Amino acid sequence: MSEVPRRGPARVVIVGGSMAGVLAAAAVKDHAGAVEIVEAHELPEGPEPRTGVPQAVHIHMLQTGGAEAIETLLPGTVDLLLAAGAHRIPVTSHMVICSPEGWYRRWRRSTHYVISASRDLTDSVVRQQVLKDPRVRVRPHTRVVGLLGDRGAVTGVRVRAADGTEEDLRADLVVDASGRSSRTPVWLAGLGVTGLRHDEIDSGLVYASRVYRAPVPSRDWPMVGVQADPRLPGPVSAGGILPIEGDRWHVSLMGGPGGQPTRDADAFEPFARTLRHPLLADLIARAEPVTGVSVTHSTANRRHYYERLRHWPGGLVVLGDAVATFNPVYAQGISVAAQGALALRDILAGGFSAGAARAAQRAIARPVDWAWALATGQDIHFHTTTGRSPNLADRLLHRYVGRLSRTATGSFHAATALTDVLALQASPATLVKPGALLSALLGPLRRPLDGPTFTRAERVLLRRAGVIR
Repeated sequence: MSEVPRRGPARVVIVGGSMAGVLAAAAVKDHAGAVEIVEAHELPEGPEPRTGVPQAVHIHMLQTGGAEAIETLLPGTVDLLLAAGAHRIPVTSHMVICSPEGWYRRWRRSTHYVISASRDLTDSVVRQQVLKDPRVRVRPHTRVVGLLGDRGAVTGVRVRAADGTEEDLRADLVVDASGRSSRTPVWLAGLGVTGLRHDEIDSGLVYASRVYRAPVPSRDWPMVGVQADPRLPGPVSAGGILPIEGDRWHVSLMGGPGGQPTRDADAFEPFARTLRHPLLADLIARAEPVTGVSVTHSTANRRHYYERLRHWPGGLVVLGDAVATFNPVYAQGISVAAQGALALRDILAGGFSAGAARAAQRAIARPVDWAWALATGQDIHFHTTTGRSPNLADRLLHRYVGRLSRTATGSFHAATALTDVLALQASPATLVKPGALLSALLGPLRRPLDGPTFTRAERVLLRRAGVIR
């Protein structure tokens, strides 16, 4: 006898007020009578730092796939972000990027975009959109200490308040969005659900970031980046500059073991000058720093394969960093969480059946698969990476993608194939389709560029600011 999906008001408990948690609330609120976010700290009311988000001090952007997922969940959010000072940066016409294969061209026709802002601003705009719904409430200063239910179904959570008192919160659906510190693997084992596979691939990259007052107007300013090249001897290094609200530049520098950046403010610009090209150092030399240097050592790719478990309890879904975290250099985390939340919403349109949770977990895994392939497919080729080494197939694929990337420096078709994948709007498998294979075979259709590709107007601004002569 087939199961009848649950209809009518349902209660949802979300573990964590992270971006993934807030997006989960956006995904379920139209299918539930009440949504409660259980958060260990206080959620700020405006664009202020949220406790427990160390990565917020580093550059963030929404890929096209993530921005469109958020816009679908919360119509009008992108316009609100732009009105608050965020930047919509067309790809590739507003990108000055030095790849391992050379400088990318700024094609006149843009195929994608990224939304660039401080993490605090992005979080705030999305959070305000969700929390204005009366069906969604937050229980702050409260920790989830366990799952209720059994191997067959999760029926709620046990919570502990700041004063130490505990109580049970019953729910038709529990969504774990508690981030990389998630306790779900332990809780599942306690319910008798075992066999969970876990991967960790760590390149050893360290991030150092600070914010500058831009020496030029930041509106319509391109994103700038110098990417790491794993083929070079010595420690890998990379860096990027994103324009953010308030005519500021957010700058992040990255270095591998043996050449990692530090919190020393006096060493920030000199470290930027050690990258494969001195462009970032030249730009920030004329910019005014408005923060100190923040450093993060935790940049490993980590993943739990919940979707592969032979048994999955009804009433439980895991989302965002609680499923997988990625090296921040690839700017995927928020976008993958948004796409996962959208997948959850679509599954719940069919009702709160026990099978819905398993279907949602498998749907959430699809954008994770894409991002994981991108991030780990690059990181395994750094000689300092632990957790996995490239095999012959990995090396052959890396050589092919490198050739396609070199082709993209002089071919719009190849550049579009790559940006489709980087924007999380196409599977990495599309890179080996006939069209992409033919582009890689033909190679670049234009000669390589010998330096950064600033427009005439941008060069005028840089000259006035004393950045270039």
